[in-house]
Amino acid sequence: MNEFFSRLWVALVRRMSGLSMPMRERLARLAASVLWVAIPKRRHVTLTNLRLCFPELSEAERMKLARRVYVRLARAAIDHGTLWTASADEIRRFVRFEGLEHLLEGEGPTIVVAPHFAGLDAAGIALNTYVRGVSLYQKQSNPVWDKAVLEGRLRFSNPVLIARSKESDLRPVIRAMREGLPFYYLPDMDHGRKHSIFVPFFGQQAATLPMVSRLAKVTRARVLWCIATMTDEGYEVIITPAWKDFPTADVEADTRRVNEELEQWIRRFPDQYLWVHRRFKSRPEGEPSVY
Repeated sequence: MNEFFSRLWVALVRRMSGLSMPMRERLARLAASVLWVAIPKRRHVTLTNLRLCFPELSEAERMKLARRVYVRLARAAIDHGTLWTASADEIRRFVRFEGLEHLLEGEGPTIVVAPHFAGLDAAGIALNTYVRGVSLYQKQSNPVWDKAVLEGRLRFSNPVLIARSKESDLRPVIRAMREGLPFYYLPDMDHGRKHSIFVPFFGQQAATLPMVSRLAKVTRARVLWCIATMTDEGYEVIITPAWKDFPTADVEADTRRVNEELEQWIRRFPDQYLWVHRRFKSRPEGEPSVY
């Protein structure tokens, strides 16, 4: 997508903030059908992930689930218009929280574990209307979209956003946490073998950064889940009480627990998860690529 069309798309998304939810749903279904056909590589990744993670489903059931995933992603893109332009009060009505008190009323350093569900950006931006936080972010390959997304995430409370790199320095994150800023952390991307350990995820060995365990131990932080789900009216975000008995002395066991609990959340909302990512890109020594 060249710069002209990128700017046109960003402008169009901003204009969509006034659309009714039924209209957004119709547009999302149309966009999802186009993307399904236009980007076969992502379609292949999505179906491969679902085949690995849900072997109990038939091919037809996985296909239906994948189509629903695409609709969720398309509507999430459309909903950025609201997230980028609405007032704080409007966003609080658009993104409802369950368990927000678990975050706001706790004391000490906090890690908010927010996996890649369709409402990820909605939850992050809405949280900033209540509390200032710190997070790592992945630069988008498209600079126009990257600028728009970053500006949207910076709209409220001036959060500390640190661009992720292969050798990310976590000292700014730790300083911010010790100053009282909760760390909004995405735990479920494949960042390669170098700093990861292989632990099960839906029965597959998945390269997983053991950051939640190690950072909680260094900072003595409490850890909460933040699960953002899309609804017909907007979004609902579940924030859990602080995890019990975490971290332990066993980093691998802690990281395995993160994946096990995440798997339980995904099974509750399977069409809300971003299956388009190559979650199993890195393989244990000697294993071929699954993609």
